[in-house]
Amino acid sequence: MGVMKWLVIFVILCISSQVAAQSGFELSKFSATSKTVFLTWTRYPGAESYRISTARTSSPNDTIGFVLFGANTLMGSISYLSQGVEYIFTVEALDGSQRTLASASTNTTTAPDSMDPIQTIKPKNSKTLIAEFNLKNGVSQYIIRVVNEQGFFREDKVSSSPAEITNLSPYTEYSLSIMAVNSAGRSQPSTTVTAKTVLPPPQFFTSSPTNDSIVVSWAPVDYAVQYTVSVHKFDFNTEIKYNTSDTNLTISALEAGLLYMIKTSAWDPIGRNGEDSLYKNQTTRPPAPSSVNVSVVLNNTAAGLSVSWELEKQVYGSLKYHVMSEQNVTCNTTSTSCILPVGCGELHTIQVIASNEAGPSYPSTPVIFITFPCPPQSLAHAPSLDGNCTLTWNTVPYADKYEAFIKRGDGSEENCNTTSNNCTYRCLCGHTYLMSVLAFNKAGSSPHGKVLNYTTVPCCPENVVVSAVSTDTLEIMWTASLGAELYETRAADASEVILCNDTAPVCALSDLSCDRAYSVVVSPCNEISGCNRACKAHAKDTAPCEPTNLQLTLQNSTVGVSWTANNRKANYTVTANGDDGRHICTTSGNSCNITDLPCGSVYEFSVKATSAAGQSLPSYTKSQETEPCCPMNITVNQVTQAMTNVTWSHAKGARSFITSLTSPRGHARCHTQDSHCLMGCITCGTNYSVTMETYSPTGHLSTCKYQGFSSSPCCPSGVKLYRTADNSFQVYWRSTGSQYSIIAELVTLFSYLFGEQHWNSDLQRKAESGLIDASFSQRQHIFILIFLLHQLFSTRTNFIVKH
Repeated sequence: MGVMKWLVIFVILCISSQVAAQSGFELSKFSATSKTVFLTWTRYPGAESYRISTARTSSPNDTIGFVLFGANTLMGSISYLSQGVEYIFTVEALDGSQRTLASASTNTTTAPDSMDPIQTIKPKNSKTLIAEFNLKNGVSQYIIRVVNEQGFFREDKVSSSPAEITNLSPYTEYSLSIMAVNSAGRSQPSTTVTAKTVLPPPQFFTSSPTNDSIVVSWAPVDYAVQYTVSVHKFDFNTEIKYNTSDTNLTISALEAGLLYMIKTSAWDPIGRNGEDSLYKNQTTRPPAPSSVNVSVVLNNTAAGLSVSWELEKQVYGSLKYHVMSEQNVTCNTTSTSCILPVGCGELHTIQVIASNEAGPSYPSTPVIFITFPCPPQSLAHAPSLDGNCTLTWNTVPYADKYEAFIKRGDGSEENCNTTSNNCTYRCLCGHTYLMSVLAFNKAGSSPHGKVLNYTTVPCCPENVVVSAVSTDTLEIMWTASLGAELYETRAADASEVILCNDTAPVCALSDLSCDRAYSVVVSPCNEISGCNRACKAHAKDTAPCEPTNLQLTLQNSTVGVSWTANNRKANYTVTANGDDGRHICTTSGNSCNITDLPCGSVYEFSVKATSAAGQSLPSYTKSQETEPCCPMNITVNQVTQAMTNVTWSHAKGARSFITSLTSPRGHARCHTQDSHCLMGCITCGTNYSVTMETYSPTGHLSTCKYQGFSSSPCCPSGVKLYRTADNSFQVYWRSTGSQYSIIAELVTLFSYLFGEQHWNSDLQRKAESGLIDASFSQRQHIFILIFLLHQLFSTRTNFIVKH
């Protein structure tokens, strides 16, 4: 490995010398020992060999030796030198004739000789060894080589003896050698010396479980067979040591509240004491406070318990105190007094604990203290019938007696002392009382509690007047009463209660039930005490109920009226209002008739009930039409032999008409809303009876009968026309058997069609035998009109005769 290393270095130097040859010939030291110096030089062109010579720097001209090297050698050494001496070395480049071509020099010193073995090695702690060795002249520093069997290797540079070798592993064996160093290099290592570090200090923890003991515990240290614990009390020169093979130690019989300094060390199997730990401070817990005193104090009207105490001895360091009570109130302080926030009526068991950095002390001896009582609660007022009132309250714990204060609104005041929970005093209606109660015990009086503001019920109103102002409303008036802010007026019967609330001394109760006997009470009220329910009741009836289910029946000119009556006792008045005025009937039952009503009229009917309490509202109105009137005049005019036109005068109340003509030989009828009617199917020569039915808009019917009607005589039948030789003709017909005359009228067809009214009087004849002779021109058309004349009616019949 060493040969290879030098070969690599030599090759590098050869390469470097080739580069440097271009800039000059140079010589330098490669390394040096106490006897040998290794040199390197650059290649010089043309050189066949190199010669190195040396001399002491003090005698540079006195060469003490030289060495020759070949042309390809650029590194060489000179040995058998003295250690620690400065030499001058010269290299010469020689040609083949051994002539000097170039030269270069350098000064260097040989390394020192090997050191003597390290004289003594002792452990300083578990990670440090102290080495002592002999110093050497001409040495700038020393190197201590540290090796162990686990492959550890390290070289520390030191400047003098003794020297510390740090950062070692605890309880580990090391081999140490030393080398001297100067500017030329280092000497060879000295003979090795073996040393072993000691055990590390135990990593320990301390605590004070009580005020007279300290517990020290630590993790086991490898290879340790025993441990030493040293205890030193602060401000004392004595130190106590405890040896143990356990990993914990309890130190007892110590003083409370004092500071103790503690360190530990471990012993190895060969009896070496290991490294001491650093001192750790541990204070014992403080003693329990004593002479605890408790009293009640007031701070800005807020009550508290002042607790003070003492310590029996002086302790080390600062203390904190914790004061506690079973009522879950506490306080923390660094002084020897504290104020606990407290309330009334509490039983306190008070203890004080002192604490330092070691922990709390034992609690002090308990002190029991009862605070002042709480103010009585649930103040209540109970009125009585004799004008006396009772104030009651709940008793409170730890109270010995009570005092009640009663103050009336007019300024008068009354006190009451008692050991019970009630007091009786004189009270009047319509007044306000302010009442409070205090409780007392040895600690003092309770705080002021709730003030009961009690207002007695208002006085009952006087001069109460109840009157009916409408069918469902009562008006109640009274004189204002003392202490009333509001009046509650109540009207009650067996099935309902109606209320009215108002601040004025008047009230109207509406929406009352009809025909009821109400009990009316006016109760004065105020916001605090409520209403006075002991006031006198007043009876009052409401007006009767209005009739319901109104029914009307029409019979000729009489209307029967009936209804449902729900009143206890009442008279009823029926009113019918129409165009001709008002019609009235009165009864105590539930029906009544109104007679002699004219035809064709419409009446509005309603019923009203009356009693001693007043008059009801009228019932709902119902309309009723009387039967329609018959027309005063009717006229029948015959238009043709089989058709008549009937007209009639106005009929009041009638909207439609059915006119009938009736005979044994048949009848005719028409239905219309007009005042006339055209009817067919009339049989000639027949007597008809004339009747008419008139209907009102609601369907009421009147039947009217009139004088009979006779139809016109029947027309002749079997009419025949005969032509004679002298351009005349004869007309024949069958006789009707009546006593009427017959007129035959001859008219030319042209005149009939085109309206020419040229009648030839010569051609008109009258004959009772049914024969008419007449002469006409050739091709003349004849139109014969035969008229049947009747006393009242007439019928015209047309027929055509062709020649």
